[in-house]
Amino acid sequence: MNKTVKIIFGIVALILLVYVLKYFKDSNAKEVIDYKTELPFYSTLDTKTVATGKLNPEEEIELKPQISGIVDQIFVEEGDLVRKGDLIAKIRVVPNEQALGSAKSRINTARLSFENAQTLFNRNKTLFEKGVISKQDFENSELSLNQSKESYDQSKDDYQIIKRGSLSGGSSANTNIVAQIPGTILEIPVREGDQVIQSNNFNAGTTIATIADMSKMIFEGKVDESEVGKLEEGKDIKVILGAINEKEFPAVLTFVAPKGIEENGAVQFTIKADVTIERSTKVRAGYSANAEIEIESKDSILVIKEALLQFNRITEKPFVELQNENGSFSKKNIEIGLSDGINVEILDGVEEGDKIKVWNKASEENNEDEEDEDDE
Repeated sequence: MNKTVKIIFGIVALILLVYVLKYFKDSNAKEVIDYKTELPFYSTLDTKTVATGKLNPEEEIELKPQISGIVDQIFVEEGDLVRKGDLIAKIRVVPNEQALGSAKSRINTARLSFENAQTLFNRNKTLFEKGVISKQDFENSELSLNQSKESYDQSKDDYQIIKRGSLSGGSSANTNIVAQIPGTILEIPVREGDQVIQSNNFNAGTTIATIADMSKMIFEGKVDESEVGKLEEGKDIKVILGAINEKEFPAVLTFVAPKGIEENGAVQFTIKADVTIERSTKVRAGYSANAEIEIESKDSILVIKEALLQFNRITEKPFVELQNENGSFSKKNIEIGLSDGINVEILDGVEEGDKIKVWNKASEENNEDEEDEDDE
């Protein structure tokens, strides 16, 4: 009987031991969720918008010929510095045979009229000296002589213009293409021997060269309609050139387009800004650039990290979880203001010293635990 009791007590003791070991094992296996907290702090918030665009010269002109012909000589190369009035190229005129023939005919006609007027003048002069005709008749013959001489000279000038393109080979000849502003030769789209067309009311003409003043550069970009209303002309901005190691240049916003252009379903507004370029920095026309424009700024305001915010799924209003004295957390609706994408202004609901739950960090830890269990 005593042996049976001992066996029963042994079995009961073993069961109790297994139960105690299992209890401690399960207790140790439960992970205590320890959420981290962060405090509100005072900071300065700046909201900015970025406009993409290009850096272009403020003054850029295209030189076009005033007469059609063939490019005879080009005296500069792309990248050369020129002054106002420097000779860029020379055009050789290829006269139209029909126009040339008509000009010759007008010369002959004007010459015959002049010779006839000269004969009448000489005759009337003799008669006037003898008192046969009046002074008025003599003066009329003199006027006819002068008019016919002027027509004769004009017809010869017209012939020279049609044949050579100008009356003389001076710097003012319209066969010479000269620089209208000082600057840099950006482009020469023609070569010697190319045929060019004159600029007139019906044709823009062939571009001989493009000149720009590279000391005065402007930024041209576009901003979205949601932000254009916050821009003000005269505002200081920053222009960043990716081609020069993300170098920043100060600029002043000078123009905001009054009319937008729809692009890919969004309305974009053109902006321009004068950019200050250092003399030691060499820039080129057409560089891609980004303009950082400060929209709004607030100094020394109470903020929290935007990652601490949670939003009600129904009302979509923001709230945070504040730590109580006993370590638990409770939801608190808040009112937010300005945000720069990292920090957000707190208008109401949170005070300095409140401990705010870092809720998204706990979620990441839980996800990692679940992944570890799946691997096991």
